[in-house]
Amino acid sequence: MSSPPTSAPATSAPTTGRASLRGSARVVLRLHRKALWAAGALLVLGIGIVVALRVWMASAKELCADGDITPCGGPVHQPSYARTSTETFLADGGTVLLLLAALVGVFVAGPLIARELESGTFRLAWAQSVSPARWLAARLAVPAALAVSGLAVLVVVYRWGLWALRGYPYSHRITWYGSGVFPGTGPALLGYVLLAVAVGALCAVLVRRTLLSMSLTALVLWTVAFGLEKRRSELWPTVFRTDQDALQSFSAGDWSIDAGMVTASGRRLYWQDCYDADLAQGYDGDLAQHIEACLRDRGAVSDFIEYHPASHYWPLQLVETGILLALAALAVLLAFRALRRLHG
Repeated sequence: MSSPPTSAPATSAPTTGRASLRGSARVVLRLHRKALWAAGALLVLGIGIVVALRVWMASAKELCADGDITPCGGPVHQPSYARTSTETFLADGGTVLLLLAALVGVFVAGPLIARELESGTFRLAWAQSVSPARWLAARLAVPAALAVSGLAVLVVVYRWGLWALRGYPYSHRITWYGSGVFPGTGPALLGYVLLAVAVGALCAVLVRRTLLSMSLTALVLWTVAFGLEKRRSELWPTVFRTDQDALQSFSAGDWSIDAGMVTASGRRLYWQDCYDADLAQGYDGDLAQHIEACLRDRGAVSDFIEYHPASHYWPLQLVETGILLALAALAVLLAFRALRRLHG
């Protein structure tokens, strides 16, 4: 009796899908080798700049722990040129990292996706058993993974650079809440770059024109970054003090949001309520005392201050990161739906 014919085991669909996705990722890396090398060069350059600044500071002839190059405790404080230069460079490091994240999004929108849709070369990949969804997934996963890895390294290096300025009492440019520092010191930057990748893909799929997609992506990312910067102080409840020692409870590392005086009923009064430009220019007495007297005439009974203590750094970072990740997830969902609607 002859044995029944045996058939070759069928390859499971998930295995085929993963292999197809890996193949698409390799194609993306091979097609954009120059961009990958350029990104690696920027990563090395960023690390090199921070290391060079740390070495420069370490070699400065500072006589005191606060960076003074004159005798400690003297009437004159003069920081070293290395310290002030390092502070100047690092004060806007977070903004530079934000621009790098936006650059990733612009690249995804233009050369990575929109150029293929505009030229029609995407049809070649789709004709080789690569579905539109896997084609787009590869162009999202590759830049997202590489950008998150690279920027995570730069966040660590940037924080290491800022650590050299700790305990410097005369620094007024480096604050944890500064708009040029805060975005580049925590997970919010990774949220920004994931949003940049997602928005770039969405704009590319919707517009399908290289330059227009890049411009639209840059505009959307700038709008989100600007909006979050303006509303950052509202992402977490502030500390509100109204006692007589309210101003003394505020330390140098805290983020002052508002200050003034309150009435017995709790209504807030501000110095602007009593300030007049003509009075400021022509008043011969103590203007601060005059404003305080004016506020008390209006019913003010005690000072108040509203601020974020330094302990609010992580809550603010995590809330901002959550908002960015939610927006990124929404943009990815819309990108896949738009691709399915336009190309089936």
